[in-house]
Formats: sequence, structure tokens, C-alpha cells
Amino acid sequence: MKLNRLVSGALLVLGCMSLAACTKPAATEKVDTSKAEAAIKADVAKLVEEFNAHDAEAVVAHDMPDEVSMFHGAPNTIGREADLMMTAKQMEDPLAKIAVSNESVDVAASGEMAVYRAEYAYTMTDSETKKPVIERGNWLIGYKTQADGSWKIAWNVISNTAKATEQ
Repeated sequence: MKLNRLVSGALLVLGCMSLAACTKPAATEKVDTSKAEAAIKADVAKLVEEFNAHDAEAVVAHDMPDEVSMFHGAPNTIGREADLMMTAKQMEDPLAKIAVSNESVDVAASGEMAVYRAEYAYTMTDSETKKPVIERGNWLIGYKTQADGSWKIAWNVISNTAKATEQ
């Protein structure tokens, strides 16, 4: 009789475990992506404004400490210090300015990561002709949320779509 109760108890426990394994977890609460999209677009607008004001320190403040930048034709920069050096070098050119258009933001369902995409127009001085030129291309920025709820840049990729043209 005791063996029968033991077997019955074990079968009951196994049955409950099987049912628990088959039960789908409760749906997670849907993240309001519109707030994240607006925050990220506002962050990029501020970054562009600071770049055009030639404030390298302010531009780099948008980065996570281990941020990675990937620019066409240049080695990757890793970390704020390297990004600051690269950004300050770009700003040595008095014509350096950037404009973005056709922006979009895709936010992960978890609300923890997002990808910003835009077309850019970068005005600069051509190193050979010393004339103003505009480079056009695509800009991808990977954002991650921080403990305080803010968004910081984890990585960005700048890829030109054609040779820079004279203004």
C-alpha cells in the first residue's frame, strides 16, 4: 500500500510538472515604442546640433563608455576617448557640419535596444582641392537603454553612398 501511494504521489508530481512545462508564460507587457523613438530622434537632433557647433565633448557625451564607431575608410574607434579624438579631428575643419534626413527608429520589443537610421549630408573641406564638398551616405546608430532610462549610443556605422561632390 505504501508503495502504491508513493508511486501515485510521484505520478501526480510528474503530471503537474508536465502541465507547468506546457503552459505558455504570461505575455510580457508591450513597450511603448513611440516614446523611445521620440527620445532617440531628439538625442540625434541634439548630437547633430552639438556637432555643428563644434562641441566634441558634448557629442561624445551621447556614447556608452565602450561605444564603437565604424567609418568607411578608417579604422574602428572604440570607447569615448577614441571617439573624442576622432570627433575633435573632424571639427578642425571649420566647414564640418552634418544634416540628417529620412530618419527612422526601430525599437526592440523589450525596449532595451533600438536602431536609428538616416541619410546624412556631411559638409567638409576636400583635403586635396581645399574646396567645400558634401559627402552623402547612410548612418546607423545602435542605442541601448541605461539604468536611469536614458538612451546611449553603443555603436554607429557611417557609410558613404558616393564620392563627395563639390558644393
